[in-house]
Amino acid sequence: MNNQHNAKYAFYYLLSLVALIFTALSFGMIIFSIIDRIIPDVLNSYSNVDGQLKFAISALFIAAPIFYFMSGLINRGLHKGELEKDSGIRRWLTYFIILVSAMIILGVFIGVINNFLSGELTGRFIFKALTMLFISGVTFSFYFYDIKRENPDKADKIVKIFFFATLALVIAVFVAAWFFVESPKTARNRRLDQALVQNIYNIENAMNSYYDRNKKLPANLEEFKAGNDFYMNASALVDPETKAPIAYNKISDKEFELCATFRTDSIAEAVKNSSTAYIGPDMNNKEHLAGYQCLRGNLYSAKTIEALPIRL
Repeated sequence: MNNQHNAKYAFYYLLSLVALIFTALSFGMIIFSIIDRIIPDVLNSYSNVDGQLKFAISALFIAAPIFYFMSGLINRGLHKGELEKDSGIRRWLTYFIILVSAMIILGVFIGVINNFLSGELTGRFIFKALTMLFISGVTFSFYFYDIKRENPDKADKIVKIFFFATLALVIAVFVAAWFFVESPKTARNRRLDQALVQNIYNIENAMNSYYDRNKKLPANLEEFKAGNDFYMNASALVDPETKAPIAYNKISDKEFELCATFRTDSIAEAVKNSSTAYIGPDMNNKEHLAGYQCLRGNLYSAKTIEALPIRL
């Protein structure tokens, strides 16, 4: 095998190693996340699970096709005779792949056991341990078989079975992940609502500054703007997407509310993601239902700390 082929197949093996790492880790992360969803634990939050699922879906979508494509090129090189069975490139890099895979699998396994010893539910631990045993078993058995087979230049049924069986599993896990993660539209709406709530906080802070200087609340936003001697970006007064103005209502001399149309129900999401903290409509956390509603403003200097219900 000439030097040109040496460099080419070294690149194929190293790229397949990187793709294998991302594919195996993403495969495991998706299964771990599904286990966490199916076997809920009051000590854990779902917010991290959703983030892990999004990363795993993205990584699997990119890495898995690269891994299978590189593996196909390596097998094609063996069949064409460009890559010799006993070449140093094939043997050294195959064992290097096994070594790196073993190190990563051991690290993940240690993490799984550590979580169990730290109080994770037994059911979660058992299924996650079985997942790691399956991933490591498939990875090691294939590469050890591949490096020891006598005629790699000929078609091999076991290699084909591995290729199509693992590909089917990867596709099945990839599809299953979408049933446990929020849709891109929901994620965008949630982020837009977070930006809208941030604008409400900005207006609330400005109202506090106005009250500190004038010892009263403005009757409306026009009066607030006229008496506001510090800069406030006009974008903070509207919905970030629709540009609909955020409504201001003065309830009393020391009470006010800010109204807008929300796309999502942050109260239900907060309850799902939190097992211990109180979640509900209040003037501090600005949790909200979906639709148009008014959130109570917090006037810090007036110490209006009593909570009123959301007005729909």
